[in-house]
Amino acid sequence: MNKRPFLMALATFGAIFLVFFLIILAIGSMTGRSAPFPIGDRVGVIPVTGVILSSDKTIETIVKFREDPSIKAVVLRIDSPGGGVGPSQEIFEEVRRLADVKPVVASMGSVAASGGYYIAAPASRILANPGTITGSIGVIMEFTNFQELLDKIGLKNRVIKSGEHKDIGSPVRPMSAEEEHILQELINDVHDQFVSAVAQGRSMDYAEVVGLADGRIFSGRQALSLGLVDDLGNLRDAILVAGEMAGIKGEPRTVYPAPERPRFFEYLIQESVTRVRQSLQGQNADGLQYLWQVN
Repeated sequence: MNKRPFLMALATFGAIFLVFFLIILAIGSMTGRSAPFPIGDRVGVIPVTGVILSSDKTIETIVKFREDPSIKAVVLRIDSPGGGVGPSQEIFEEVRRLADVKPVVASMGSVAASGGYYIAAPASRILANPGTITGSIGVIMEFTNFQELLDKIGLKNRVIKSGEHKDIGSPVRPMSAEEEHILQELINDVHDQFVSAVAQGRSMDYAEVVGLADGRIFSGRQALSLGLVDDLGNLRDAILVAGEMAGIKGEPRTVYPAPERPRFFEYLIQESVTRVRQSLQGQNADGLQYLWQVN
């Protein structure tokens, strides 16, 4: 039986497979994303950009990278002014858990303020650019009152409620002194949680953090002198630091989360809802926020 055709077909198939494999590796190298085949030790990079309104995708990636044995360290690339208290706290906890098993380096881009700094605090090391805007350790809650506008156009609002403070923060009536006191106590408690988280994550004295937690912002260089960051450097520096901490020799390969590709109709709906919300609320999320904003 002549085996030559079979061997030739097998060799051709192997050559085609090798070519496709090399193409995949080349594409991964050019795009900064690793190929789907885990080869050697790598550094995972998790971008957190924009206002933090949800924690789901970030936490999903953190857990995936934590469980991937080929990813030896993780860089959390932050370019965010912060956002909702709940999502920021959820990401903080997962970063802390990740840092217990693998080196985590936070890399600050243009802005890593308020909730953006909150999620960086439990990292093993924090790097910022000299001109990064960071800090803004504080809590904010805003209310807009439309009562005078409604009076001018002849609209009246009636509320049936189960308790005196059920409609606290209503935009159609003045806020009482007692309600302001209630909300201020709430803000103070959540602010204390922020200070405690920074003190825990940065191994700083609580009183030391309190002195920095009046909502002011710092440059990356100022933050370094105050102990809020560990060093100055860009994203590549952070990747090199993460690789060194993980014992990776040379420049480490990186892996990023797979980009989401929403369907066109869903994208239009999401964009429309986001833009309407931003127009009506001045880019504010609902409820308590760890957010630095410029009005």
